[in-house]
Amino acid sequence: MESAELIAILREVRERVRTQRPETSAGAGIPVADLMALVHARDSALGKVAAIGTVNPRAGGLANSLVQAWKRLVARVLDWHVREQVEFNRQVLGCVDAAIEAFNEDNRALVELGGRLEAAQENLRAAQESLGRNIQAAQEGLGQEIRMVQESLGPEMADIRKHWAEWRAGWEYKLAQNEIQFLRSVADLQGAFQHRVTLMDTSFRETVRTQHADFMGALERSVGDIQRRLWLEFERTFHSELRLIRQRSQMPAAGVVGAGHPATHEQVARPLPAPEASQESAPLAMDLARFTERFRGPEEHVKAGQRLYLPVFEGCRSVLDIGCGRGEFLELMREAKIPTVGIDLSEESVATCRLKGLEAETADLFTYLAGLPEESLDGIFCAQVVEHLPPKRLPEMIQLCASRLTRYGVIAIETPNPECLAIFATHFYLDPTHARPVPHPLLAFYLEEYGVGILEVRKLAPAVESMPSLASLPEAFRGAFFGGLDYAIVGKKL
Repeated sequence: MESAELIAILREVRERVRTQRPETSAGAGIPVADLMALVHARDSALGKVAAIGTVNPRAGGLANSLVQAWKRLVARVLDWHVREQVEFNRQVLGCVDAAIEAFNEDNRALVELGGRLEAAQENLRAAQESLGRNIQAAQEGLGQEIRMVQESLGPEMADIRKHWAEWRAGWEYKLAQNEIQFLRSVADLQGAFQHRVTLMDTSFRETVRTQHADFMGALERSVGDIQRRLWLEFERTFHSELRLIRQRSQMPAAGVVGAGHPATHEQVARPLPAPEASQESAPLAMDLARFTERFRGPEEHVKAGQRLYLPVFEGCRSVLDIGCGRGEFLELMREAKIPTVGIDLSEESVATCRLKGLEAETADLFTYLAGLPEESLDGIFCAQVVEHLPPKRLPEMIQLCASRLTRYGVIAIETPNPECLAIFATHFYLDPTHARPVPHPLLAFYLEEYGVGILEVRKLAPAVESMPSLASLPEAFRGAFFGGLDYAIVGKKL
């Protein structure tokens, strides 16, 4: 290829590059924005984004190989954490590329405008030169004619020369004004361009700031949610391991939940077996939490059923929950800002309550009540406990509860309803620690015996809700023999 052709190709490539990447001057003394610093910053940011998740190389060797493997594992584990940040960085770099391209478009437009301005200025200079030459020629010709006319006209020619000088001065003034107006228009265009660049920069910064704030807020919420889930999973695993260790070491179980229907609580007051008792009377070793979840139901279900007791204990200042279990009633009392203490034989249940920030103790109800001063409580709640007691010890419990209540103190006892035949066909015998069901007339008699009056019996958990087939029975018969699976008796100490 000849040198002339090569030079022509190089000039064409240079012109294309200048068109795509304008220099720092658009011509006619108009500066344009230099985008190289922004391009270098963009390239540096691309390098940083590409380096996220990579591992620095190290020398060979077993130790270094293990370190590299560990680093790659950590990078892979943290990939979920930085994935949103990497995507955000890429979007930001895409926005920067778009801004650079827009700035290049503006620079190219300004360069084109400068070129046109230079061409206009060249044309104007050429016109001025041509006009000057024409004027000079005209002046010379006119001068000759004027001299001829002056010679012929005399005084009249002097007057014409005077008016000609005035017209020339006016024409030069108008020409200068047009040039000034043109330059002002160019200055206005440059100012509009700078204003547009400023607005774009401000909008870009505000967009990046808003996206960053949204990302950090979402990141903080996600991290908080993940931390809560991890702690909950840790606590659940921790207690599961404790249960397994206790069972494997054949430690005695802390307690067994009562009845299998949704309103059942843990056993709280199992009497101590006599020395001559058989092996069958020993506490059963089982996963208490799993047993409770299956036969008692979720905590929210139990709390929903216990909300009816809130008006009963309204205004109380010292309430005892006998058989607190997982602490559903204690949580309701805390929401109502009523001071309440729970007791339970199950150390696992008490630990669960304390993890929720509830006040609970591991204690036998007879020992605990005997250790309290008389008339020290103004409320006692006992759900699904009395059916676990031997019949001979039930009056003792009622006597202790009544003696620890202040005057007009309230007591609420909930237990399976033996008048409902469905309780024996389905739920009562699911709990191997149940001793004997307690009819509400007998429980009312014990309460009246020890000074508790104004009794009210409430039937709970209608059997037809869990056994729809009972709806085919006559209403009167169903009400008499298949009413509520549980009942609650509420009274006040007189």
